[in-house]
Amino acid sequence: MKNLSSATIRFLIGCAVTALFCLLLVENPLPLEITEAKLYDLRFHLRGPVKAPDQVVIAVIDEKSLARFGRWPWSREVMAGLVDKLARAEAAVIAFDVIFPESDENDRVLSRAIEDAGNVILPIVFDFETSSKGRANPDLEPSAVSAILEPELYRDFPPITSTGEPIIPVKPLRESAMSLAHISMLPDYFDGTLRWEALLVAYDGLLYPSLGLKSAAFFKGVSPEKLQVHATRSIAVGSTVIPTDRWGRMPINYYGPGRTLRHVSVADIVDGKVGPKELGNRIVFIGASAVGMLDLRVTPFTAVMPGVEKQATIAASILEHRFLVKATTAQDLLFLLLSGLVMALILSRLRLFWGAVAVAVGAAVVAAAGILLFSRFGVWVNLACPLGNLLFLFMSVTAWNYTVEERRARRIRAMFSSYVTTTIVNELIDNPALARLGGEKREISILFSDVRGFTTFSEQHAPEEVVALLNEYLGEMTDVILKWGGTLDKFVGDAIMVFWNAPLPCADHAERSLRCALELQARLAELHEKWDREGKPKLCCGIGINTGWVIVGNIGAEGKKMDYTVIGDEVNLASRVESLTRRFDAGILVTEKTVEKLRGPIEAGTLAGIELSGVSRVIVKGKEQPVTLYTAVATGDAPAVIIECEEMEPVRLTGK
Repeated sequence: MKNLSSATIRFLIGCAVTALFCLLLVENPLPLEITEAKLYDLRFHLRGPVKAPDQVVIAVIDEKSLARFGRWPWSREVMAGLVDKLARAEAAVIAFDVIFPESDENDRVLSRAIEDAGNVILPIVFDFETSSKGRANPDLEPSAVSAILEPELYRDFPPITSTGEPIIPVKPLRESAMSLAHISMLPDYFDGTLRWEALLVAYDGLLYPSLGLKSAAFFKGVSPEKLQVHATRSIAVGSTVIPTDRWGRMPINYYGPGRTLRHVSVADIVDGKVGPKELGNRIVFIGASAVGMLDLRVTPFTAVMPGVEKQATIAASILEHRFLVKATTAQDLLFLLLSGLVMALILSRLRLFWGAVAVAVGAAVVAAAGILLFSRFGVWVNLACPLGNLLFLFMSVTAWNYTVEERRARRIRAMFSSYVTTTIVNELIDNPALARLGGEKREISILFSDVRGFTTFSEQHAPEEVVALLNEYLGEMTDVILKWGGTLDKFVGDAIMVFWNAPLPCADHAERSLRCALELQARLAELHEKWDREGKPKLCCGIGINTGWVIVGNIGAEGKKMDYTVIGDEVNLASRVESLTRRFDAGILVTEKTVEKLRGPIEAGTLAGIELSGVSRVIVKGKEQPVTLYTAVATGDAPAVIIECEEMEPVRLTGK
């Protein structure tokens, strides 16, 4: 991992999360199945209702009809009258979503009406919950599908099978009907919503089509023997090929909520208020819409759609070739992989905020693509896994970033806590680029402080006493340095090196360095009083300050030994200026470069309490340009002043 870049690691994390969701897509655990089902429902709502074809009409047993003919069940004579009216209105197909399982004294009346009409389909209800050893009724067999291509495929993916005793119409009615078809409904087990239509149900070794499928086939003039099933793939109704899943199901392409397809009250049909103009050459489904008849279903659009309207929706979809196709697992995987890998690549190069924006945009694009495929092309792609993948991908990459940033923060805190104030450390953690490895050129102010005569002092006192006194001195000096926001570069024995304007920008770095130097001298004076009271020897120091452009940054061997420091001629000059405090018997010496940074505030009257006095112009060893040196003393609240150095020849120094 050490040899991999952060971007590569983030991309690999994205790939791993995407691979996990590919596995989840294949396994399809219940939470993801439910999520996808709800997203499927949402796509219907976003698409909205669409216009239903005129060739399909629903004759509803509604509240008006119940008021006209009394409570359900009605007499066979009333139903016979309805069939007669539909036949006279030249309905092309009459499909009952109402079953007649019990004998009635007027069965012959209804049977005769059905036979005279010659185009009536009656329903079968299959039982999927019980098991029966009884033989199938031979009257059902003529209604089964006979043309099956590659039936051996059903060995691996058997169609939906009923093992219980079916509910069928009484014998006189089923013998007079043109055909029988099932009206069994299989809602999703986890929420009861009706999303799929079982176009075929297996019973006693035969396949029986649904009412909607058979009605559409008769309307298109396709005889039962020409209804062709391609096992696990499709069903051909003449030239119309209906794509199915492996079990002979198709997603129901609802036109809208209840009453999207045209409803006509049975009462109006029987009373002659509706005739050939509204019913002629159409498939007429007969079913209940009245609330009290308990035939209301939950669909993606609504919780109260009449069951008969679902049957009519299937027929209408076949007539209009309006099918929803569930994407294959391979297609869903491709969609997931493309979206996941693209987002992993993007997130590997972005920070948190822009990563969140990218994920939001990516999720919107994925969702929009899924909605477009659904609404425009009738393709149902899995959105739960791609959207979940994007969310978890972002969370995983963010978690990794957080872990890395925390580790980096700890490194920065450890690196700088000994050098700078807590405020600066926190700022570096928030903006780690300010402490990036390598160097950059920056103008800084450098302060060197050194104890005078320390070597002699060390020789004259016990090591324990020297260390104790030096630690006390350095501790007090460090407090002052951190108070003024200086970056403590290093201790070299008794010497201290400090700089300002790095790693954080500091516009008044020259003033801060000078204020710090004055307080260092003041704190040392307080220590002298304390040491006098304690009978201890006193330490004195000289301070040199210079301002200029240097290289600043983490310098050293990466992963082994690193120092955040400054290098350059201006650093060397500051060190040499400090050594000149002995020559000029000054506590603080400041170069003209630092003084130039202070001229503006001094002339503007915004700087107080400092007096800068020129003492000499010198040429240090290795340089040709002279440098003017100033002493600095504190003057309380008096305005700051600069007393220029007298005109003189620069002193050339040969010592370091």
